[in-house]
Amino acid sequence: MHRSASRLTRVLACAAVPVILTVAGCSSDSGKDSDSGSGKKSGSSSSAKPSGKASASLEKATYAALPDPCKVLQTSTIDALVPEAKDKNGSAAKSNDLASRASCSWNGLDEDGLKGSQYRWLSASFFRYDSHASLGSADKRAEEQYNKQVELAKATEGAQNLKAEPAGGIGDQGTSVVYSVKKDVDSFNTTIVARTHNVVITLDFNGAAYEGAGAPDHAKMLQDAIVAAKEIVASVDSANQQQAQQPQQQQSQSAQPQQ
Repeated sequence: MHRSASRLTRVLACAAVPVILTVAGCSSDSGKDSDSGSGKKSGSSSSAKPSGKASASLEKATYAALPDPCKVLQTSTIDALVPEAKDKNGSAAKSNDLASRASCSWNGLDEDGLKGSQYRWLSASFFRYDSHASLGSADKRAEEQYNKQVELAKATEGAQNLKAEPAGGIGDQGTSVVYSVKKDVDSFNTTIVARTHNVVITLDFNGAAYEGAGAPDHAKMLQDAIVAAKEIVASVDSANQQQAQQPQQQQSQSAQPQQ
């Protein structure tokens, strides 16, 4: 029993490796066009007249940072979605720019003797965008990535009985994509793609049963994934509020008279 479960665990774990897409142009440029002119008219020539197409400065990105991807979910949430998780602290994927791209995953095998075993794999990936003069506003760029992530989930190779529908109440935009995959064992996959201002979140939650265990409850897995996605969206806002408060606290401390 244990040898079979271990072998299948390795098969499933290898099939569920998180992928962080490299997103070009996630720079922190301010997006403001430079203007070397003095703003004064130097004559009556038509070239000195305003064109009426003066470009407005791009809005500043709402979020300037990403949360620690392995701390976006409470321990109780990990316990509920991934029973017997190997590492409740999660496994972070490597990124050369943690302020723009980050990811963390959890997996676990819940063995129940003769009743079989349940395997779960969960990952949360983040993409953050800044406003850029030539690429557009931060929110617009994030919306483009949001649509791309939804299409990628819908194009999963081997997906069966795929269903995609809006998932309300998750940030500014949310979509759920659910489907089954038949490999060594049948697995059920749930993907939640959400956008909150200039940050895009992709949550993947997969489950499989074997050794006589009952199939994962698809409806419950989707419900759990949506709850987790809402928790992750809240963590993005919380992380940026904490970052904004740090300079204020430092200024307050420096303003206090030294004894």
